Amino acid sequence: MRVLLTPLPLAGPLRGGEVELADQIRRAAEAKKPLRIVGGGTKAFYGRQVAGEPLSLAGHRGIIDYDPSELVVVARAGTPLAEIEARLAECGQRLAFEPPRLGPASTIGGVVAAGLSGPRRPFAGAVRDCVLGATILDGRGQVLRFGGQVFKNVAGFDAFRLQAGALGCLGVILEVSIRVTPDPRRETALCFEIDSDAARRRLCELMGRPTPISGAFHDGRRLHLRLAGGEAGVEALAAELGGDTEPLGFWDQVRDLTHPALATGPLWRLSLPQTAPIPTLGEVLAWDWAGSQIWLRSDRHATEIWQGASALGGHATLLRGAELGAEVFQPLAPALLALHQRLKTAFDPAGVLNPGRMYEAL
Repeated sequence: MRVLLTPLPLAGPLRGGEVELADQIRRAAEAKKPLRIVGGGTKAFYGRQVAGEPLSLAGHRGIIDYDPSELVVVARAGTPLAEIEARLAECGQRLAFEPPRLGPASTIGGVVAAGLSGPRRPFAGAVRDCVLGATILDGRGQVLRFGGQVFKNVAGFDAFRLQAGALGCLGVILEVSIRVTPDPRRETALCFEIDSDAARRRLCELMGRPTPISGAFHDGRRLHLRLAGGEAGVEALAAELGGDTEPLGFWDQVRDLTHPALATGPLWRLSLPQTAPIPTLGEVLAWDWAGSQIWLRSDRHATEIWQGASALGGHATLLRGAELGAEVFQPLAPALLALHQRLKTAFDPAGVLNPGRMYEAL
């Protein structure tokens, strides 16, 4: 399926603040002056720093459409994540990818732009798997609409998924439509005294068959599991596994990176195949995603960490603690970097939208 790089039909007339946003982009493009896209500011630590005039989406908020029977919510980018989750909870639904809530000002546009998923990621999918469509302003100040509100609608299919994790480099998100999921009938949290290697082996066995596991986190000493699903399935697996019951609130710490092992200091995130060994590149603080997301503290040079992760079939990101101007994401191969640069040029010819936020060359 090809990536659509040409503008699609206009999403309709600009409204209110959209006019101001589009005008600000056009002026910046004409003057070739960079813009720094800002929502709630809760993810300012993530990625490289951008020097530019702020382009604020905080006032562009509101849930546009939500029909619980359709399992889709459509909202403007500046809508607080907390507002959306509260509305979904009223109808017994939730966001499947469990995005980190990095503060009360966190917005749904920032959630999609950052592309960060919580502990349910390996069991329910990533942000990009749940985004059904997006309306954006490109680097010319044009409104483009991609996708729709149903999974079958593939107009601009790859293009709107590109917005997930692009950190605003490919457009200013105005609206997103996101697939939601019903709350499970039953949830419980368990913990076990088991070392890291044994825990990863045990999880590989468990994930080889259908189970209601929705979270698997190891804090260096104990394995924490969350089970979610039908009452019979959850109760049966809990009885099989044993362990100690713990509050479900523990998983809020894992989701929001406030667990004591993760809350302070520089933080590397390694994404590896679940069966790959954890490389000796620093102090392993914890792991999540059933052993495929490794949280690391290290004073090694970034190149050594990137190479170590790549050698095992994965990649590494300095999530928090980068020095000003330093690269934080795994370097791209030349051919892949060239593709990224072509995409950037197609969506943002003047290069004014969050330039350098992902890579210096973008």
